[in-house]
Amino acid sequence: QVHLVDSGGGLVQAGGFLRLTCVASGRTSRRYPMGWFRQAPGKDREFVAAISLAGGVTNYADSVKGRFTISRDSANNTVYLQMNNLKVEDTAVYVCAADLGGDSLVITGAPPEFGSWGQGTQVTVSS
Repeated sequence: QVHLVDSGGGLVQAGGFLRLTCVASGRTSRRYPMGWFRQAPGKDREFVAAISLAGGVTNYADSVKGRFTISRDSANNTVYLQMNNLKVEDTAVYVCAADLGGDSLVITGAPPEFGSWGQGTQVTVSS
């Protein structure tokens, strides 16, 4: 089992920045592709970014590419989402995910068929 705890959300003005953190615990002897999704009120969940288990491959939604950066630490137990130049439309609950069944999360940006999810952290961007 892999337990994910995401944090770092908050209120920020447009143009500002936030850094989200996702910490994995439990059976972390294995490493997994991980990523972030977000869901705004009344909207469908959408893919944001993902990173391979070694950190060498990343994937970003077009809406955040160039502004957001996903990374993982040397121990590969923590994944970050650095969000710069935030826009009002970035407002959403951000949730981290681990792909326990393969690399589909990184390759396609699809929710993992077998995955673990964080509880979500609210990001609110004001104009």
